[in-house]
Amino acid sequence: MIKLCCSFEVHPLSPALGAEIRGVDIASGIDDRQFADLRQAYIDHGVIFLRDQDITPEQHIAFARRWGEINVNRFFQAVATHPLIAEVRKEPGQTRNIGADWHTDHSYDQIPAMGSILYAREVPSVGGDTLFASQYAAYDALSDGLKAMLSTMHAEHSSRHVFGVDAFAASEIEDLDGRLGNTAAATQDAVHPVVIRHPLSGRSALYVNGDFTVKFAGWTQAESRPLLDYLYAHACRNEFTCRFQWRRGSMAIWDNRATQHCALNDYPGERRLMHRITLDGVALEAAMA
Repeated sequence: MIKLCCSFEVHPLSPALGAEIRGVDIASGIDDRQFADLRQAYIDHGVIFLRDQDITPEQHIAFARRWGEINVNRFFQAVATHPLIAEVRKEPGQTRNIGADWHTDHSYDQIPAMGSILYAREVPSVGGDTLFASQYAAYDALSDGLKAMLSTMHAEHSSRHVFGVDAFAASEIEDLDGRLGNTAAATQDAVHPVVIRHPLSGRSALYVNGDFTVKFAGWTQAESRPLLDYLYAHACRNEFTCRFQWRRGSMAIWDNRATQHCALNDYPGERRLMHRITLDGVALEAAMA
């Protein structure tokens, strides 16, 4: 169903999450009323998409600053002329992409990132889509018994095993050269509620992810693994997802507290270049606190 909102249209991509916004031109300027409606669409849908945006890096940065403070990623290669923008890049000769597993960005930080603004500068002729999954829907579909148990639990998250000095095999380091680095900075550990109260919507959302969650607080890794594996699989069930097909000039703005995402690695021999700006968030609270 198309929703008219002020001066733009909202086209939902799936019942669970995601909407394409039509009628917004960042380069031409967005007034305060239109931006407030854009922000509400982001809250309502978890991730929003804009097509045919022809913007400079300076305009990307200025647009991001309207959403909040910029969080510079420690591990991604930055755009040489604009260090506030991270490159998400895969060259034709490289086999591994970045973000191929389901995850939410920066959950290893004590105050996780609010969201990210990803802009497509070069895309493959086919493939390279991104999948998103609603963590509201994931929580809502849990049994009452599991909801009750998880409501009192916290989980440990870390960057060490993903970006740290021992995270990559020699072949992976060679393939990722120039794209990921700074392994010595992968020292972040954080504890967050397993079920959070979203700071903008007030809704309950599942908050564990396969990339960065290590174990439940007070549990061993062996004890944690069966339930975590169940939650990881549950969190990205097909009915909770939407899929976005990129074109040059497309933009995605997603909420890391309400969604997970993964980037498909199905375009061998082609280049994909995205510019990403990550936004600071707030400390997370338990849904039942």
